[in-house]
Amino acid sequence: MSLISMEFLLFVIAAAAGYYWIPKKFQWIWLLLFSYVYYVSGGIKATCFLIFTTVTTWYAGILLESLTQNESDRNKRKRRKKGVLVTTLLLNFGVLGVLKYTNFALATFHMVLGTGHREVSLLLPLGISFYTFQSMGYLLDVYWERTRAEHHFLRFALFVSFFPQILQGPIGRFDRLARQLYESHSFDLKRVQLSLLRILWGYFKKMVIADNAVIFVDAIFQEPEAYSGICIVGVLAYSIQLYCDFSGGMDVVIGIAGLFGIELDENFKRPYFAVSITDFWHRWHITLGTWMKDYVFYPVSLSGWMKHFSKFAKNIFGKKTGRVLPICLANIVVFLVVGVWHGAAWKFIVYGLYNGLIIAFSGLMAPQYRKWKEALHLSEHSVGFHLFQIIRTFLLVNISWFFDRADDLETAFRMMGYAVTRFDLSQIFQIQIGEASGTEYTMLFLFVILAGCFLVFLVSLLQEQGRDLIGFYERRHWLVKCVVMAGLILMLPLLGQPAGEAGGFIYAQF
Repeated sequence: MSLISMEFLLFVIAAAAGYYWIPKKFQWIWLLLFSYVYYVSGGIKATCFLIFTTVTTWYAGILLESLTQNESDRNKRKRRKKGVLVTTLLLNFGVLGVLKYTNFALATFHMVLGTGHREVSLLLPLGISFYTFQSMGYLLDVYWERTRAEHHFLRFALFVSFFPQILQGPIGRFDRLARQLYESHSFDLKRVQLSLLRILWGYFKKMVIADNAVIFVDAIFQEPEAYSGICIVGVLAYSIQLYCDFSGGMDVVIGIAGLFGIELDENFKRPYFAVSITDFWHRWHITLGTWMKDYVFYPVSLSGWMKHFSKFAKNIFGKKTGRVLPICLANIVVFLVVGVWHGAAWKFIVYGLYNGLIIAFSGLMAPQYRKWKEALHLSEHSVGFHLFQIIRTFLLVNISWFFDRADDLETAFRMMGYAVTRFDLSQIFQIQIGEASGTEYTMLFLFVILAGCFLVFLVSLLQEQGRDLIGFYERRHWLVKCVVMAGLILMLPLLGQPAGEAGGFIYAQF
């Protein structure tokens, strides 16, 4: 059931209407029922994996809390808790790994041996990466005694399966999300209006901008030789598509959750205004970044073997460099995991390492950068230098998108070469749009994309400057609000994807 289908919209209307009609003490049960109806609609087999993760994580959480409270022998308690944790992590990440990475592992193995192979047909449940990460984050929090275990199985099942977020996040934290899911909510017209506005804004970004940009992205990336003169246009279009698709999806998800009085974590904070790759990852897919920081970076950087490495590095390179190197190595490990999370292909591993190496190198070179800025009299607060940092970061990010979108590594590197050695803008008019091609159609769709991007940029710029756009909207006359919402609604069918049906969200496949 696609998030942009009429079927889904009717499903959400029914869920929200019933939610406020039934007695408040049953509201969380209503959400659980609709969450499972939503997921079962995607397939019974896929639901079995969701139930497996729910059951194993719920039971492990209770067992961990029981050992914490009842096992008096500290060493025995620590050993048994670690056993429960490791077993549950291996079970759940093992399922994810087998389903998502078996064919990649087999292909790599046979490539090394120089033999042929057949792909194994495996089911990949929708949203398995998201609900696995969310569940394992909860388990680690219970293990570290940051949160109490949830003893009510059905309540925990709702935390894992809450339908707006299960397909593409954001990755929720139990201590922040669970309370909202279980408590009762009263109908709030103001909150519902803002939620509907957020949903429409998300659909606008997805259907009007992303799904028009994908026409150019697919054409160029699927035939890079034919469109070698506009590879740079292809990656810029993909930059637009990916951001508007993913952030638009988050707007829809957060808006739908808001209809039920539930506030999900923000997942984007104007990432193309970032001044460094580190800053970019603080703004892009924020919940994945914080998950990696809390559950991968800190455990790795504070591990025993990393402490030994730190001592070794201090002895070889001195105290200052020795303190930074373990952090650099931990960042590389984190982004290697991020790359693997993105997909089962070498291009995603290179994508992750590319980001990790830049961040590690920047951390290592930070003292030198400060010296250079002092020598050149560059001010961190000057407008010119700030713009330079934004443009530099944007270029670095777009280089990474070649790895993310190209079919394979070879194609990614070839297209990078074309982007800086060949330029023939006239090739853009050769792209097939629907049943026709030519200047008239191309210019129309380019205008829609660029006009939409300008609107998104304007809103983002005002937000970056600290303007309270929501407050400004709330203070307008009700007629103005109606015009804004009606305008967004009308733009979806008038300016949306030419086939009349928007494609699925990119991150729903994760």
